[in-house]
Amino acid sequence: MRVFVTGATGLIGRALVRSLAGAGREVVVLSRQAAPQGLPPGARAVQGDPAVAGPWQEELAGCEACVNLAGAPVADGRWSAERKRAIRESRVESTRNVAAVIAERGPEVLVNGSAIGLYGPRGDEELDEASAPGGDFLAEVARDWEAAAAPAARRARVALVRTGIVLAREGGALPRLALPFRLFAGGPIGDGAFWQSWIHLDDEVGLLRMALDDGRVEGPLGAVAPEPVRNRELAAALGRVLHRPHLLPTPAFAVRAALGEMAEVVLSSQRVLPRKALALGYRFRWPDLAPALRDLLS
Repeated sequence: MRVFVTGATGLIGRALVRSLAGAGREVVVLSRQAAPQGLPPGARAVQGDPAVAGPWQEELAGCEACVNLAGAPVADGRWSAERKRAIRESRVESTRNVAAVIAERGPEVLVNGSAIGLYGPRGDEELDEASAPGGDFLAEVARDWEAAAAPAARRARVALVRTGIVLAREGGALPRLALPFRLFAGGPIGDGAFWQSWIHLDDEVGLLRMALDDGRVEGPLGAVAPEPVRNRELAAALGRVLHRPHLLPTPAFAVRAALGEMAEVVLSSQRVLPRKALALGYRFRWPDLAPALRDLLS
């Protein structure tokens, strides 16, 4: 199987490309750079911007599958109007350009990125693939992101992978979460009661590969561990793994003052369960938080 990957230079994309190439798949990486660094054997690059139609779409048409992970980072500082536009357009326009090709020719499978931000802040409510979307900015982005993939379903199987907080050794949320603890200043945010739905990078890649290879995976697929935790439980687990105190809270108002609207990425309570993945027999390598943190922070 020749797999076309967008967003291949991001945290998840890099890990997925390594996994696919290591399994003997031919991987075609879409990159804004002509020769991106770090491509493993078995992967080659084609230059282009997924948000702009171009010659790269001919390369896509020559592949059997596509994983579309393109999107500007969400958690890099405060959201200006320009930043919010980039967050939305980098996802929606890229997906439209991918889906326009697949609707007519080429890949028979599209695995499209999405996020649990689709649900919006939901308190203690248990959420899964059947739950209704929320109404805040990230929920609207995720809804439009998924809708942009719909034309591909005219002739291809489409999976929409709704990803939670990805924990990884390098990059992503974990280094930033761990830093205050390393400085003996860690603890929960506010009362720490809000839910956080996380996933180890190994399982994120595992679920993306399941979505590629298992014909039963169609529509939304929650990419979260089966045991979401409250923020205070995450703080306690980080403290124990790093052998640091974990009782110094950060006031929620201080987070909102520092980050503005983007603070909702940090403070939204989302208790998401991977019911579809479990029903299809996916076995999580890291179902519980403490062992996952020990693996990543040791």
